[in-house]
Amino acid sequence: MQATLIPLLLAAIGLYGLYKHVDVFPVFLRGAQKGLQTAVGIVPTLVGMLTVVYMLRASGAIDLAAGWLAPLFGLFGIPKDCVALALLKPISGGGGLALGSELIGRYGPDSYIGRVTAVMLGASETSLYTISIYGGHLGLKQMRYAIPAALCADLAAFAASAALVRFYFPHI
Repeated sequence: MQATLIPLLLAAIGLYGLYKHVDVFPVFLRGAQKGLQTAVGIVPTLVGMLTVVYMLRASGAIDLAAGWLAPLFGLFGIPKDCVALALLKPISGGGGLALGSELIGRYGPDSYIGRVTAVMLGASETSLYTISIYGGHLGLKQMRYAIPAALCADLAAFAASAALVRFYFPHI
């Protein structure tokens, strides 16, 4: 059934276009052209974000900030070893995944740190990255409340991750 879902969906779109007397292929080509223009438009922002993430990781700034902020994050129940992940994940999904893999490899997947790491990776979004890509593409100059709201949501997701792991795995 799953293997036929996409072909059936495409056939349904084509039949709907025939029913409405719409030439589907030129509409598809215009959409593909707009998508390509969008992709080209976000490349500078994407390169900038990847450069920043690489510099933060290579310089040790993430680890230094994690050391300073560990007591604050501890108030929310976030383990000290997961603070660097909480700082990196809103900026970069790939960087967060790499750091998460390191943590799981170091502590093990069944450890408290490993489970909190896994839940944190799945419970949050790369919010700063997403805001910068969309804002850069749309040419937005002021984000006003978007960044603080996104960071608060990420913090809530990270705190909930630690709390849920403690709740569902009290024996760890």
